[in-house]
Amino acid sequence: MSTSATLADRLQCRHLKTLQPYQSARRLFSGGQDWLNANESPFSNDYALDCTKLNRYPDCQPKRVINAYADYAGLNTEQLLVSRGADEGIELLIRAFCEPNQDSILICPPTYGMYAISAETFQVGVERVPLKADFSLDLEQMYQHNGKVKLVFICSPNNPTGTTVADQQIKAALEHFKDSALVVVDEAYIEFAENQGCASWLAEYPNLVILRTLSKAFALAGIRCGFTLAAPEVIQVLLKAIAPYPVPEPVAQIAAQALSADGLKQIKQQVQGLNKARTELLAALRNLPQLSVVGDVQANFVLVRASQKQALMDNLVAQGILIRDQSKQMHLQDCLRISIGNNEQNQRLVAAITAFYQQEGQ
Repeated sequence: MSTSATLADRLQCRHLKTLQPYQSARRLFSGGQDWLNANESPFSNDYALDCTKLNRYPDCQPKRVINAYADYAGLNTEQLLVSRGADEGIELLIRAFCEPNQDSILICPPTYGMYAISAETFQVGVERVPLKADFSLDLEQMYQHNGKVKLVFICSPNNPTGTTVADQQIKAALEHFKDSALVVVDEAYIEFAENQGCASWLAEYPNLVILRTLSKAFALAGIRCGFTLAAPEVIQVLLKAIAPYPVPEPVAQIAAQALSADGLKQIKQQVQGLNKARTELLAALRNLPQLSVVGDVQANFVLVRASQKQALMDNLVAQGILIRDQSKQMHLQDCLRISIGNNEQNQRLVAAITAFYQQEGQ
């Protein structure tokens, strides 16, 4: 056993030895009663499965899924790629457009951690321009990286701040980097936002790339299905790097059902319900003087700064209520991110937080 471990350590790529993997919700905690730490939907919808095709390899880009999402997003099928979650879209962009040990990407923390980790995995550099105090882009500092980066990642709505980036700021970035970099706008949470995203801009901005997913609003985190929206020439480059069979047949069947007229109607109703629950949870949390809301609420979570953050977190975990500690992120000291659950989960959360502070006399 030790010999095998020593061999693995000896053979692994040098740049991986110090790399810290992304700490996903399932890596951090293996059990819980209320999963409010991964921005998942609390809904679990039923789907039919045709097993007669499972003996065959699936299509690389299943037409029924591509066609359905193109209709949903108002795009042509040539502007779409479906992948194993938006995370694979991130990796494909880095692999396809960045030379290892030569090129870099630009990120704007605090933001989603997988942009940096994916780049580091492929030995691609990571440049950072922090968001301003109001979580808007620092465009002047971003412009200093023109010609030095191949990809510019902008998360809107941003995880974990829940804020959207103003249209004029995204367009300014697109204009500034139009001859040097792709601007990748991650819209994983767009269905929950007041702003409906950038998809209609693709014809105007050939360097715009958009990431989408079925994991959040569509309540399908378990099937790992994401989309990259871009100019046809960008999609063709990504298709050179993607695996031969990236979308399993059961995933394609479920995704197509979710994107059907009935599926979209159901998702719209569930998003409306979650946004209502978000408003109610936000009001309850604001009634607690030990908490202060940070950022905005344009996604399916709320970010709060908490007095006695670690003790509160430990208390909730002991009760099976799992939320996400974001205090290691830039500007987010003592911050906790809370996914919107169903009414019962939200009520248990508020009751548990209230009881904790009453007990502590805070």
